[in-house]
Amino acid sequence: MELDQTFPRNTTIVIAAFGGWNDAGQSATDALEHLLEVWQSEEIIDLPGDDYYDYQFNRPEVSLGISGDREIAWPGTTIFKATTDTLPNTEIYLVHGVEPSMRWKQFCADILSHIKLGERTVLITLGALLADVAHTRPIPVSGTTSNKQLQDISGFETSKYEGPTGILGILQSEFEVQGIPSVALWAALPHYVSAPPCPKATLALIRGLEDLLDTAIPVVELVEEARAWQLGVDELSTDDDEISDYVRTLEETQDTAELPEASGEAIAKEFERYLRRREP
Repeated sequence: MELDQTFPRNTTIVIAAFGGWNDAGQSATDALEHLLEVWQSEEIIDLPGDDYYDYQFNRPEVSLGISGDREIAWPGTTIFKATTDTLPNTEIYLVHGVEPSMRWKQFCADILSHIKLGERTVLITLGALLADVAHTRPIPVSGTTSNKQLQDISGFETSKYEGPTGILGILQSEFEVQGIPSVALWAALPHYVSAPPCPKATLALIRGLEDLLDTAIPVVELVEEARAWQLGVDELSTDDDEISDYVRTLEETQDTAELPEASGEAIAKEFERYLRRREP
């Protein structure tokens, strides 16, 4: 499949995120839910949960509805089709779910069977992991792709990771077997505040998508939530001298590791986002 600098225009984009092992702080699935909120979307299908989930591992959840009736929410995966005015001539599919317990290859084939593949199709996966980073610094987002054309377009490199993988890695592999290239975006969250949600990491993933797709995504509420989250963590950390010292150590390590030109690159990206948001 041939891609060029017009990407993502005239391209079918599949964006996927799954709760579980790939989703620290629920950041990746929250990012996909944010896209569902700000883009026009319609449900295509709920994949049959009984085929892919062990309910003793991923248990259904009981809640009370508005009328007081008990409702059961089953773990599963839903495929949506989305549109946005900022990405004309682009087919968008959003895959939102929980990492399946079994039959991963069949699960990926099931997803593929419900997506109308275009001549140019790209998979984008969103993930989040815990790392030694400070909550006071920008959330790092790394991007990788093994496709040479996408590397030229995005500036990303091939992943050097070796080890256990989750459904995101399997989905990428199964898509690539079909000749569909993929891009992986991963946010690194402070491990000392791992409880969900983490709107600052969710915002970072959305920013990463904006840069990759060269488009503007509405984020006003998310920016406020991220600011409130950081203020809350600031208060917790200042009440504990040990945590405060640890955060300062992380800050020094991150600041030392960043190259001088990194700040200039970040300013340039922020300016590009500003210009995109001013476009009619």
